[in-house]
Amino acid sequence: MNTTDIIHIIGTAAFAVSGYLVGVRKRLDLLGVLIVALLTAIGGGMMRDVLVGRVPLVFTQHSAIITIALTLVAAWLFKLQNQRGKTLAASFLLADSLGLVAFTITGAQVGLMYDLNLFGVVMLGFVTAVGGGIVRDTLVNDIPMILRKDFYGTVSVIIGLALYLLDAAGWVNLFTLNILLWGGYALRLWAHRVAWRLPRF
Repeated sequence: MNTTDIIHIIGTAAFAVSGYLVGVRKRLDLLGVLIVALLTAIGGGMMRDVLVGRVPLVFTQHSAIITIALTLVAAWLFKLQNQRGKTLAASFLLADSLGLVAFTITGAQVGLMYDLNLFGVVMLGFVTAVGGGIVRDTLVNDIPMILRKDFYGTVSVIIGLALYLLDAAGWVNLFTLNILLWGGYALRLWAHRVAWRLPRF
C-alpha cells in the first residue's frame, strides 16, 4: 500500500464521518444516515472519474466500501451520534477538513497521472474534494459549504497548485505528500479559527 492509497483511505473515512454527523444532525433514519455518509465519501471520486473517462474506482475496487463500513461501525460504537451542539460541530469540522485536504491530494494526483495541465490538475483535486460535500448538503437541503463557508474551497485550490508545482520540480515523495496533507489540514483549521474569508459582494 503506497502513500496515495493511505491518503485516500484517510479521506474516505473522514468524509464518511462528516456525512454520518450531518445525517445525525438532520435526524435522518438509519438508511438516510447511511446514504448521506456513503455519497459524501464517494461522490467526489465518482465525479472525478467520470471527468477523466474511466469507470469509477468504487465500482471496481472494494477498499472504499470496506473503509466506509468500518468507519460507520466505529462511529456508532464510539457513540458519535450522541454528540450535541458545539461538540458535534467540532467533530464535523475536524472530519470534513481532513477529507477536503486528503481528497484534494488524491484527485490532483489523478490529474498528474493523466498529464493534465495546471488547470486540469487543480480542477480534478477541487472536484474530488468538494463533490461529495455538495451531494451531502444538497441531499439534506442545505446550501453547499463550498458556496458559503470561509476559506474552504480556497484551501483545495492552494493544495492542488502546490502539488502541481512539486511534481514539476520532481519533489513529490512521502515527505512532501505528508507536508501537504497535514499542512493543508492545519491551514483549513486555522482559517476557520481566525475566520479567514474571501471578500464578499
